[in-house]
Amino acid sequence: MHKSMIFLKLFFTGLSGRVSFILSVVLLMMPYQWSNTWAQESDYTLEQVMSCPFPAGLTVSSSGSRIAWTINKEGIRNIYVAEGPSFEARQLTGYTDDDGQALSSLSLSPDGEWCVFIRGGDFGSNWRDEEPVNALSCPEPPEVGIWSVPFHGGEPVMLAEGLNPLISPRSDVIAFTRGGQVWTVPIDGSAKPSRLFTLRGNNSSPVWSPRGDKLAFRSSRGDHSFIGIYNGPGEPVSWIDPGYDHDSSPVWSPDGTHIAFIRTAGSGGAPDSALARVPRPWKIMVAGINGSGSYPVWESPNTMRGSLPSTQGGTNLHWGKDRIVFLSYHDGWPHLYSTDPQGENLLLLTPGEFMAEYISMSADGRHLLFAGNTGPDAHDIDRRHIVKVSVDKQDMKVMTPGDGNEWTPFMTGDGKHIVYIAAGPKRPPLVEVMDMAGGKRQILASHLIPHDYPESELVKPYQAVFRAADGTNIHGTVFNNEKIKGRKPAVIFVHGGPPRQMLLGWHYSSYYSNAYAVNQYLASKGFVVLSVNFRLGIGYGYEFHNPADGGRRGASEYQDVLAAHRWLASRDFIDAGRIGIYGGSYGGYLTAMALGRNSDLFAAGVDISGVHDWTAWGRSSYSGSGGYEKVPDADYALELAWRSSPVAYVEGWESPGLIIHADDDRNVDYNQSTDLVQRLRKLGAPFETMTLVDDTHHFMIYMNQVAVNKATVEFLMKHLKIRDER
Repeated sequence: MHKSMIFLKLFFTGLSGRVSFILSVVLLMMPYQWSNTWAQESDYTLEQVMSCPFPAGLTVSSSGSRIAWTINKEGIRNIYVAEGPSFEARQLTGYTDDDGQALSSLSLSPDGEWCVFIRGGDFGSNWRDEEPVNALSCPEPPEVGIWSVPFHGGEPVMLAEGLNPLISPRSDVIAFTRGGQVWTVPIDGSAKPSRLFTLRGNNSSPVWSPRGDKLAFRSSRGDHSFIGIYNGPGEPVSWIDPGYDHDSSPVWSPDGTHIAFIRTAGSGGAPDSALARVPRPWKIMVAGINGSGSYPVWESPNTMRGSLPSTQGGTNLHWGKDRIVFLSYHDGWPHLYSTDPQGENLLLLTPGEFMAEYISMSADGRHLLFAGNTGPDAHDIDRRHIVKVSVDKQDMKVMTPGDGNEWTPFMTGDGKHIVYIAAGPKRPPLVEVMDMAGGKRQILASHLIPHDYPESELVKPYQAVFRAADGTNIHGTVFNNEKIKGRKPAVIFVHGGPPRQMLLGWHYSSYYSNAYAVNQYLASKGFVVLSVNFRLGIGYGYEFHNPADGGRRGASEYQDVLAAHRWLASRDFIDAGRIGIYGGSYGGYLTAMALGRNSDLFAAGVDISGVHDWTAWGRSSYSGSGGYEKVPDADYALELAWRSSPVAYVEGWESPGLIIHADDDRNVDYNQSTDLVQRLRKLGAPFETMTLVDDTHHFMIYMNQVAVNKATVEFLMKHLKIRDER
């Protein structure tokens, strides 16, 4: 499809139909030109700073030195591969269109001969992530399927519709899930998929045994779940110590004789308070596959910190060389621990005030790699570096110190290299390889960075720490082009999630890498941007991540946004009367809160895909089981959720706002914005809107993302009266 056709699906509305018509016509007649004169006078364009390719999905084979990853270059998504010792990057697939079809679940067969991936869907959504994304509104929606392609090249083959592909240790068969059952299909597509069994419940999380002759899986049955083992054709499925609990996350022992898994209490019991914070303890269980029962090797403390961890990867359960490894939050930070299979000799592997995420284990089971916000620099709490540690000793080492960010590390199957994705404050993310012997670092596929990408013109953001009204220290990232003098307008950027952390450099999420580009561009136009890491976010410990009165329980994080405003307003280079705000998802929620509660402070705002009414969830979640017993404080919880919602403050909405939403959003319902718009219309509040038809929360079409970014920047420029003071 021609790029200009995408703009046919974007609509703006103002306070009258005439304004809506004029804005739509301007966009349709000028699909490639931004009419605002500031874009023409900029040193670089928004498209230029957005043009860098974004790598993701990095994976390695469990033997040899082959690696694979995906690259999204202006909406065109492809798989790239490389192999040691030269690690010369090579494009493996040949997709050519900005069609919104994501590449995910990328893996390499153990022998390195095959790449397997899912094409389509919007994985990372809160619901319906496996359904087709049809952001181009084609008469027939695209398929969501599992594909394979030889490492040495060839045409990809669609193997099956399904989810969670897992390659057998023998590199010949893929297990996957579809319709709540587990299926298999030959990796080369030589035969049709076959269903292994038909069992009650939703059967998922398949895990091959080390020899590839058995398959462990989770069978979820509502208020309880079991761990099952498929033993082969015609053999009954065996169940691992079934009971009245939720069992999940099965992993095999290296010799294939035992299973470790996570156990939490089953659902049920008397309804509890809707507002009380109740611990959710958990256990690591080990069982022999011969049906001899299970035993706990570790139990979390019955505290809030000891609850099931909610950071990336959850418990991150692994079984390595004579040690079971897991992640727990019980000392206040997401740390790695290991124990022997008998539950003795517990060892904290990663002491210190930092978190570990994106954790992987070496093929020999002796080492762990992870991304941590730690290092020799005090500012590393707002970065990510690659850290290596043994599974059986406290020998943690930061492998990539410096002022950049590095994430998703893996050790190659031969143990000779570490591969990861790395970026700097100005340099965009690229795959990097480190030689384990000498520490030499090699950047891959740097030729994909466009020649006009404005790296030298970007600013290096710096850390700001300020205090909220209740005394909590809040971290922020400041973008300020100091070549532009005078008192400047400012913008607060509010991230989504909310369990996220913005960094001192390009981000490891494509969603926030995009926001980083927008913040850089705003700085180039004379704005000062403060990206605020409000409470509910990760990276600063358990209590910061899990405040008792956050979100629908009181929105205590909003005071962090106000603290960011105070910090900006107190700078002598900021015009305190020209401070705006923008953000997406949870950031859209806090933007709408700012416009409703404090239009006296915020001169304009852009609310992208925001949550506006917490009670939409509260009505169902607070109503109880529907039986005789009721949630004791349901009415008060619902009232508190209302007071924590932007819709409760629409009468104070006096500053101009722009509301943007995609109507196939699978993370925040589109009706959250539809409802807000009707309320604002009735009040005659100053606002404009923008809709993206058939796209999702993550703006799968690149040209849609460009349009959203341009609308955001132009709106802020218009209402904050930017002046070119260079």
